[in-house]
Amino acid sequence: MFTILLILVVCLSEIHAADYMAIAEDSFLPCTDGPPGSIPVTEAFYLDDLVVELVPEGIYVSGNATTLWNFPRTDRLQAKVSIFHHNRGTWEPTVFNVLTRDLCTAIFDKNTYWHNSWFRNLLNEEEIKEKCLTTKDTVLAYNPFLLKLRAENIIGPPLHGRYMAKIIFEAFDQNNERRPTSLCFEFRGNVQRIRK
Repeated sequence: MFTILLILVVCLSEIHAADYMAIAEDSFLPCTDGPPGSIPVTEAFYLDDLVVELVPEGIYVSGNATTLWNFPRTDRLQAKVSIFHHNRGTWEPTVFNVLTRDLCTAIFDKNTYWHNSWFRNLLNEEEIKEKCLTTKDTVLAYNPFLLKLRAENIIGPPLHGRYMAKIIFEAFDQNNERRPTSLCFEFRGNVQRIRK
């Protein structure tokens, strides 16, 4: 028993957290295998006034996007992010998943990924607080910012190769019934370890 414990302690003491960076290949791609009734980002948002530029440090964003889809403001908008690894020609699910049950609240919570990555740079926070992302013709006006595609202090086996983030937004009515239309899009890129 003591021998097993000693081996575990020695093995676990060798595990170190690592930082990773994704180098984006494409952004806002339509989902290859989205939920029934899902639409691409270009059907949910008018993006002609939004600049999304892939740069070595991440994704540079400026301008604005306007909502095209329309749900009652009483609906709850749920967001799910799932990370997949490309292995031998297929996308395999990983353990990295995030479910945000109320995105309209989370985008203003300074402790969430959504706020820190996408929404802290809004010029018109009050309008978004009132209309969220569900009301037609709502404009998301951004200060220019760089979205850094980094993950820090990841413990586990090393990450490497191609990865895909699948993002799904789903609206639920007051009875918690899912609306038939959802938004599904993907980001793809290569992940590499950052040397400290």
